[in-house]
This record gives sequence, C-alpha cells and structure tokens, in this order.
Amino acid sequence: MNRAEDLLTPTQADQFGRASAALLSQGSQALPASIKDRLYAARMKALSVRKAKKVWMQKPVLASSAGTWSLGSRSTWDTVGWVAPLVVLVFGLIGIAQWQEDSRINDIAEVDAALLSDDVPPDAYADSGFMGFLKNGGIADSSPDSSSSIQSK
Repeated sequence: MNRAEDLLTPTQADQFGRASAALLSQGSQALPASIKDRLYAARMKALSVRKAKKVWMQKPVLASSAGTWSLGSRSTWDTVGWVAPLVVLVFGLIGIAQWQEDSRINDIAEVDAALLSDDVPPDAYADSGFMGFLKNGGIADSSPDSSSSIQSK
C-alpha cells in the first residue's frame, strides 16, 4: 500500500470527522455517569494544555513628518529598549576618557616628582648627550676605570 493513496481529500476527511462525531455522540448517551464525568475532565484537561493558535494582528504604521516610519503606538519599554544601551555607552565612554586623563596626569606628576627630587639639574635633560648617557645606563653601568679617567681629565 502506498501512503499517498491512503490519504483522504479534505472533503472526505470532513465527512469522516462528522460521521465519527455523530457515532461518538450517540454512544456517549449510553455511558454511565461516572465514565461521562471522567471523559469530561479529560477533555477539559486536554483543552487547557493545547497550544494557543497564533493570531496575526496588524499594527498601524504611520509616516512621521521627518519621513521616517514609526509604529502607531510605542510603549515606554520599546523606547527604553534602545535608549538604555545608548546611555550606558555614553557613560562608559565618558568614564574611559576620565580614566585616561587621570592616568596621564599621574604619569606627568611622577616625572615632575622625579625631576624635582633628582640631584641633576633640569637643564641637563635638555642636552642630547645627557639623554644618550642615560639610555646607555648612566653612572651605574660605567666601570671604575672609565670613571677615574673622566675625573683625571
């Protein structure tokens, strides 16, 4: 048997359903009351757990004076849904900028404190030879022979 041949047309299925419902209605008249009550309870339970049908609703869409499309009535939560992330983003960017500015100020303050507490005068830092001397390791890396030769000259 082929499954395609076993299927009923919509008209045949409708006729079969009506005939089955009529037979069940006639047979239910002869059932005892306790069975009828159990069947009624089972039917109510089945109806309560069935899935709700999807209902298609149309929302009015209107064009605003700015030429953009908008829904007819927007709830407060729809507006909050796109405004809240924007507010968080703006405050986050402001916080990051503030943190970077504080970090920059602290770095400059450390350099100033190092310059003021050092024995070397600030004019020495402007000399390119002195900067090369500091990059090469300064006095700590120089050997005792080279320091004595510098002092003797």
